[in-house]
Formats: sequence, C-alpha cells, structure tokens
Amino acid sequence: MDFKQLRYFVAVYEEGHVGRAAERLSISQPALSQQIRQLEQNLDVSLFERSSKRLLPTLAAHTLYNHALPLLDGMQRAREALGNFKGQASRTLAIGVLQTVHTSLVPKMLERVRTAQPHLVVQIYELTGLEIERRLLNGSLDIGISYLPPRQPGLHGVLLYEDELTLVIPVDHPLREFKKVSMSQAAELPMLLLGEEFQIRQIWQGQLASLGRRPQVQAELNNMAGILDSLPHTRLATVLPGRSQREHGNKALLWKPLSEPRVPLKVGLVCRDVQRQQATLALLRNLLEDVINGPDGRLASPTVLDVQG
Repeated sequence: MDFKQLRYFVAVYEEGHVGRAAERLSISQPALSQQIRQLEQNLDVSLFERSSKRLLPTLAAHTLYNHALPLLDGMQRAREALGNFKGQASRTLAIGVLQTVHTSLVPKMLERVRTAQPHLVVQIYELTGLEIERRLLNGSLDIGISYLPPRQPGLHGVLLYEDELTLVIPVDHPLREFKKVSMSQAAELPMLLLGEEFQIRQIWQGQLASLGRRPQVQAELNNMAGILDSLPHTRLATVLPGRSQREHGNKALLWKPLSEPRVPLKVGLVCRDVQRQQATLALLRNLLEDVINGPDGRLASPTVLDVQG
C-alpha cells in the first residue's frame, strides 16, 4: 500500500463510482480499477461491493477511509513544508462548499484568490453540511462555506451574508399570482426537493415540524440545477435560498418569498480554529465582498457564531 493507492481509494470512496473518481483523478477507469484491486489484494480485504450502478463501501473501507484522510493530509503538508526549502512557497487551501451556495461564490472567488495569492492552491469540494463539518473536525478541510451556526461542537462560523428560504414554482402554478406564500400554504404543496442529506431540506423540514407539519414530497433530486430544470415541466414546487435566483434566473420559474414566518438563512465561513485561520478568513471575506454585494456593497460584520459543546 502506498500513498498513491490511498489517494485513489479516497476518490473512489467519496465518489462511489469508478468513472467519476477516474475523471476527478485524471486517469483512465481501467487503471484506477486495477489500483483498487491491487490495494485490496495487498490488504487482503474487500473494500467495495460492486453493483451495476455504484460501488458500496464495506466496513473495512469505512475504517481505511478514516485512517487515510489524516495520512494524506499529513503527507500534503509535509510536501508543502519541504517545498519551502526549495523556494516554492505554495500551499494548499481545502474548502468545502454547499451545493446551494456553490454556483454564486466559487467561480468568481477562484480567480480572485489566484490574483491575490498566486502560490495558493485552492481545492474545492462540493459537500453536504454535515460532511463539511465532519471534514473540518478531522482536519481534511481548512474552511467550510455553509449555513450558520455550525452544528458540531468545536466549530466556529464567521457570517458572510444573510438570505432566506424562498418558494420556487412554475409560471403556470396555481399560486403564480401570489406576491408571498405563507408557510401554511407552502406546507400543502406537492414538492420536488433536494434529498434529506442536504441542509436546505433539513431546514425546511425543521420549520414545518415546528408548525406540526411534514413536507409533501413527490420527488427528490440530489442536484439543485436539475431541480430547477425539471420544475417548469411539472406542477410541483421547491424551496431554495433566495439568492440562487441571481445565478439560476429562468423565465419559466417564479420565486415567491415565504412568510408567516420568514425562514432566514445565514451563510458563513466555518473553521475549527479562528485564531489559526484568521488570515485565511480575512482573505476570503475580502475577496468575496464584491461577489456577494457588488463593488459598492458591504458584507455583514464579521460576527463569530460558535457552537458550545
């Protein structure tokens, strides 16, 4: 077993699919499959149960994954430290981002980071909120961009901007003439929603639960863009952050504010150690300022939102 095989294994484990993992690693599928088989032979364990659609990790794979992440992270940091002796001051910044904020922030942020810090290599991972927090705690992520406050003890959040949950419907939906839609009205609507692993879905379910209601789920997709593409061909509704309309404007869809009550969302930078990451947090906030509010806008004050535990 070597670090290359570990890196290949982690990619397959996280993607659950050899084809996607091979694309992520920029190698061929046969070569990747061969490396995974060799790793299983060397360890004398089965790491994946193979099916027609995806690879299912075994208990041994879960164990290896939890040990592999800190090993790979340590090797990367060792290479960066040794690179400094050769005058190569480059370092890596691993950022986990929610799918529901990814499209509006990441593309523009990457070019600004490259200009401001040319020696900084940015690694972006699109993850669920719980996965972002788990990786922050085990050290495989440096920063998360997620909803606040963080749910895991030991994590801290710095507010970037505020948003609110918004109802999205097709233009021919029965509620098309409504300027706002109450929570009680929205609770009755058949929905096309993100899966239960997504934080927006959890926020929506929690809000309805406080009213003694449950979501009327008719269909699920694990991709926000797919939901927005599908809605115009249905009579279903969905709920998404209101700012998503800026990036996903579609004349076939209407975005209706929710009321009675509103559902505020706070989006921010999440990390384990505010002091250690202070420079990085300040850099990202500054670079994201005009992305979020335009050149003349202002970010929210850098309030730190902690979870006590």
